[in-house]
Amino acid sequence: MATFRPFRALRPTPEYAKQVAALPYDVMNSEEARQMVLGNPHSFLHVDKAEIDLPPGTDLYSKEVYQKAKSNLGKLVTDNICAEDAQPCIYIYRQIMNGRSQTGLVGCAGADDYLNNKIKKHEFTRADKEADRTNHVDICDANTGPIFLIYKEDESISSIVEHYKKENKPVYDFVTEDGIANTVWVIDKEETIAQITEKFAQTDSLYIADGHHRAASAVSVAKKRRAANPGFTGEEEFNFFLAVAFPEDELEIMDYNRLIKDLNGFSFDEFLVKVKANFTVEDAEAGKPYKPDQPHTFGMFYQDKWYKLTAKTGTYDDNDPVERLDVSILQH
Repeated sequence: MATFRPFRALRPTPEYAKQVAALPYDVMNSEEARQMVLGNPHSFLHVDKAEIDLPPGTDLYSKEVYQKAKSNLGKLVTDNICAEDAQPCIYIYRQIMNGRSQTGLVGCAGADDYLNNKIKKHEFTRADKEADRTNHVDICDANTGPIFLIYKEDESISSIVEHYKKENKPVYDFVTEDGIANTVWVIDKEETIAQITEKFAQTDSLYIADGHHRAASAVSVAKKRRAANPGFTGEEEFNFFLAVAFPEDELEIMDYNRLIKDLNGFSFDEFLVKVKANFTVEDAEAGKPYKPDQPHTFGMFYQDKWYKLTAKTGTYDDNDPVERLDVSILQH
């Protein structure tokens, strides 16, 4: 049983939606973010990367940065750029990139589902990045970025979503500078919301596609606030975090790459010996980048040469749906 529930979103008024919309905070550095917001005081980067409004060289993890983020978030409200919905809703979010569409649902997932492993993870988190987002969530008193979740294809949920899209007009429909079309519908009908939450309650698990640090941070804040409120009921907002859930059949699996910057003193031949403990290593076809053509195979590039790696049976748990993912095998 997975929790996915409505909430009262703080979101842009339609005329400001395109100005507020911004890339995720972790895909650019501070100087790049400063350039991106030139001439746009309403960009959400003023909240997610608030150091851009402080002197260059400011410690990115200082309390001053998080307080500035909170102030900038409040300013979006006082300037009537953003407003909170009057009632809890679920939101339909469609993206179209290069002619390919994917449609998800925006709502709140449960901290307990994360703690009880109903929300499955496939990456470890870094302490510094987790601490950063924990402070950001705690001081802003808001989840400012959604966790990207996947759920197993469910025709009944898809049918509800498609019907609602046909019968209702979107509140946002715009194309960003990078050419991605963004369309949002607000589901404010209680009957439809109840149908969706009930369908998710019948789902065994949700899977994190992206946002491991944001999820861990939101749960860290939940645990902190539970400790400060020992009489908590479980219904308080801090027990839930912002998520967008997409069905598996809507998604395209893109390349997952990892760069090894230092062989820790090993020669490449010594490094290969280590790799061969877990993988069968073969030379790939000369002159062509190697892309995996079947599960549990990987491409490795070193000094203008490609290798094919195949994970050896027994080096991963084939019975665990997360551990047997190629992304998990590579990470481990």
